[in-house]
Amino acid sequence: MDLALFCVICGLYSVLAREGRYSAPVLDVKSQQLVLGSDQTLLLNCRGRWKVMWVHPLALTAEQVKVVNSRCGRTTQHYCSLLTITHTKTDNTGFYKCYYEHRPERNTSVYAYITDSHRPFVEHSGMSPNVLYKKEKEPLIIPCRVTHPNTTVTLAKFPNGQRLSPDQRNILWDSTIGFTIRSPTYYYTGPFFCETSRDGAPLKSRIYIVHRPVSNILEVYLNSSGSVQALRGDRLVLNCTATGELNTRVNFTWDYPGQNNSLNSITKKIYRHSKHILFYSILTIPKLQPSDRGQYTCRVSSGDNVKQQRVPVTIYDHPFIRLKPRQGCLIETEIGQKSYKISPKLRAFPNPEVMWLKDGRIAAEQCSRYHLEGHSLVIRDVAEEDAGKYTILVRNQEHGLCQNLTLTLMVKVKPEIGEKAVSLQDPGPVPQGSRQALHCTSHGIPPPHIHWSWHSCPPKSLAVAPRA
Repeated sequence: MDLALFCVICGLYSVLAREGRYSAPVLDVKSQQLVLGSDQTLLLNCRGRWKVMWVHPLALTAEQVKVVNSRCGRTTQHYCSLLTITHTKTDNTGFYKCYYEHRPERNTSVYAYITDSHRPFVEHSGMSPNVLYKKEKEPLIIPCRVTHPNTTVTLAKFPNGQRLSPDQRNILWDSTIGFTIRSPTYYYTGPFFCETSRDGAPLKSRIYIVHRPVSNILEVYLNSSGSVQALRGDRLVLNCTATGELNTRVNFTWDYPGQNNSLNSITKKIYRHSKHILFYSILTIPKLQPSDRGQYTCRVSSGDNVKQQRVPVTIYDHPFIRLKPRQGCLIETEIGQKSYKISPKLRAFPNPEVMWLKDGRIAAEQCSRYHLEGHSLVIRDVAEEDAGKYTILVRNQEHGLCQNLTLTLMVKVKPEIGEKAVSLQDPGPVPQGSRQALHCTSHGIPPPHIHWSWHSCPPKSLAVAPRA
């Protein structure tokens, strides 16, 4: 092998060896955890191929921490950093991590316990209030870390103090984390605390309140299920109501044409019931203008759950009544029909008063089979006497508007021959050449047309002889 090529390969292997050794910074500790007493000094030295940085527990103060960086190694090709922690306290317990400044994913850490016989649990100075949020389908961590790795800890529920020991299946214990509940049920809500003992005396951690955030929106609806109609200058009030499970919190968002108008207002209300909570968001527009017409959307969100309702708003410049027949002023139905509706076309705003007359008298007072349905008149079990003139009176007294329309109803009756209902006797033979009168009485609406026809009797030879 060529000597120059051999030297290049040797140099490459040397670089790879150095890279492998210092692919992550190296701490001058022999184990992954340290145990110190309180008010002592913690010294950690980190060495690497590039500049290194430190991460340590947040409870450390600036007066406690000192970092000295230097170049080290036989040819000063490495970087060293000495971390000094003075006057250690129990809440300084935690991970101390050294990492490359330009590659934070390459790091090395050690866990340091700062022990105190009177303070077995690590305080969380940055945790206030002591609320833990239990999320759906996620493990629950109760972070009662300890200041010594050999501490025996149980979990208890407040106020009855029921003890829950680690079973390494659903309840796991780790002195650097606390208790982990893999599959927390509804039982794991409310106040909990951790407990140990020293010299037979019980020692408790702070109380942790486990809160189950709820984001289940059951229903959202507006106070108007259909379109909203209003006059220019009127006051518009839309009430958006959301029903949620207990402990749910929701946010309302309104989207509508005039939402930049400072005169509009939105108020909120909350009412708690035994099984749910009602949330109200009330949008008020004091004086409607034509620019306010359009779509109004109330959007309710809670966590990832979003529901919304929409309603169109129409604004008229003036009140009006528009009344006309659907298919002419003559309408028809048949006798015996179970229900027949007389329904002319009516558009009006505001909603007017409606009254129906039959032949000049109030229809509902003439027959119990007549009743109003909206602005229509419904006739049940149509009879022949229901034929006549029907007049609809439409009135808006406040704005001085009034219109009427008269429709003529014809009730069709199938034609019948009166003689069919009478049992007639055979008149017998009549003299040839005599004059006879035959009567046919019929009835129907419209009047039926009568047609007479005659056909001869069968010949005598075809007559059947009577039996003996």
